[in-house]
Amino acid sequence: MNTVKHWKDSNSQRSLKKRYRFWINPSLTAVFLATLLATYLDLFFVGKDIYRFPMRPMKDTFSINIAFTLGVLPVLVFIFLEAMNQVNRRGKVGLILFISLLMPIFEKFAEVMGWFEHTANWKHLYTFIGYLLFLTLIYLFYTWMKKRKG
Repeated sequence: MNTVKHWKDSNSQRSLKKRYRFWINPSLTAVFLATLLATYLDLFFVGKDIYRFPMRPMKDTFSINIAFTLGVLPVLVFIFLEAMNQVNRRGKVGLILFISLLMPIFEKFAEVMGWFEHTANWKHLYTFIGYLLFLTLIYLFYTWMKKRKG
């Protein structure tokens, strides 16, 4: 078998093996993780009858709202990550707290619109804490990926 070796006096550079671009892009990887995590959390809570989505696309196939989980959430997480790049450390904490405080309000709006229902013992504080942990985890993963990339 013949192999080609790089000639020492050659001006051409060695070709570097290219890794999968998707996995080395911290934003896309974090959005992918957020989508997976949100999907599994929704499946868990719907399976435990803690909440449900009465108005959703493909009701016969999916028990969760895949339009939000696979469409809206990835866009919002990408915007969140870009906003986090624009602010300082205190701004990052404030942004995570602000978004986490907004989510119970959006949840209440979704209830009024008929998109979301939860059990009687559900408290909107759970939503605040859940999004606080979710956004913090996604951002920590994003920063870890950025450091790992180089």
